Amino acid sequence: MSKPRPDYTDRTYWNGIIKMSLSKFFILRVLHDRPMHGYDIVQAVEHVTSGCCSPSEGAIYPALKEFEAGGYVESETEIVSGRERRVYTLTDKGREAFRVAVAAWMEVTDSLLAARDVVGPDLDTAGGCCG
Repeated sequence: MSKPRPDYTDRTYWNGIIKMSLSKFFILRVLHDRPMHGYDIVQAVEHVTSGCCSPSEGAIYPALKEFEAGGYVESETEIVSGRERRVYTLTDKGREAFRVAVAAWMEVTDSLLAARDVVGPDLDTAGGCCG
């Protein structure tokens, strides 16, 4: 059985690709401000994107695990009201990764703005940045 082919004319396809990529970027972004635990990261990403991107807690933990394995974040367990939770802190390597990510996304943004000019001024941008 073959894998279904994506419908490149379906906006939800593109929103999914964008959301997946931006989630990692925005995790680094919010941890740049301060250490926080998973739920706080989700809330902070929603806040800095004005609700545009809202990764689920289930979606951020694989990224956090990957970041931790690569030395981009460190975590420690703290007890709050009798419950354990992991608090994630951006390392110097993580701050450098965020700096590089900002530069890369800005380059893409410039290219996207130029592409918008090719499509024309009546481009339908309804639907938000991440779905």
